Amino acid sequence: MKNKQAISVDQQALSFGLGLAFFLCVLIGLISIAWWLTNRLIDQESLPVNSIVITGEMPYTKRDDVLAAMNNINLGNFFQVDVNEIQSQVSALPWVYSVAVRKHWPNEVKIYIVDQTPVALWNGDFLLNQFGKAFQADIEQLKHALPQFFGPEGSELLALENFLNLNDLLEYRNLAIDELVLSERYSWQLTLNDGVMLNLGREERVKRVQRFMDIYPLIKTHLKQQDKQKNNREKQLKQAVDYIDLRYDTGLAVGWKSLAKLPLNMHKKHNVKIEQVFMLLTEEFSFNV
Repeated sequence: MKNKQAISVDQQALSFGLGLAFFLCVLIGLISIAWWLTNRLIDQESLPVNSIVITGEMPYTKRDDVLAAMNNINLGNFFQVDVNEIQSQVSALPWVYSVAVRKHWPNEVKIYIVDQTPVALWNGDFLLNQFGKAFQADIEQLKHALPQFFGPEGSELLALENFLNLNDLLEYRNLAIDELVLSERYSWQLTLNDGVMLNLGREERVKRVQRFMDIYPLIKTHLKQQDKQKNNREKQLKQAVDYIDLRYDTGLAVGWKSLAKLPLNMHKKHNVKIEQVFMLLTEEFSFNV
């Protein structure tokens, strides 16, 4: 009986020892795995950003410009890189309209950029975007010629809206606005792509442009008839429309400019190449409609 009890106690002790050993092995294994994972994560966190992907709609901003703007940003630790700081620095570039920045694990930063869309020059030194916001950038980088706007500060959007509306009307006569001037008293003046200046005044701009479009073909017809009636000596004089004043309720005034070709003598003696010289003579002619 005593032998059976002794055997039972020994078996319990052995089972306890084996269980304890197994528990210790599992515990040591879990601690080892946790230690390995911790070191792995620490190593990953200390990895620098070694890939910068720059995409977007960028006809003016260059990749080198973006990288230069990020020179002062610490990219040595992927997890510590501040995307807001990158966005702020890149947004300060002159041609940039909007920026989106995000990190892509484990070592990449992606930057998406949309450039400004310039639609006009503003007061000589600024540009206007499609939303009527003024910004400064290198005009030499423009891809094509832009119309010029001049006006008081704060009137940028008003100038753009009127330009778009009036330009749409003028397209029916194959004309376009090259220059728009808005005075301090909000009087409007347009210079068209054929050199004619329209004085619209402060009110009824659309109505006055429509009146101009109705009468302009008649003015051109009148000009052609005048040229046919000139004698041989006067055939050297060519007339063109200088300005049209539309600030009348039922009519308009036309200013003519005559291009008089002057004789060129003496240029051979001085061995100087001289191009044609023109004298501008202006007279006023009125139409009533």
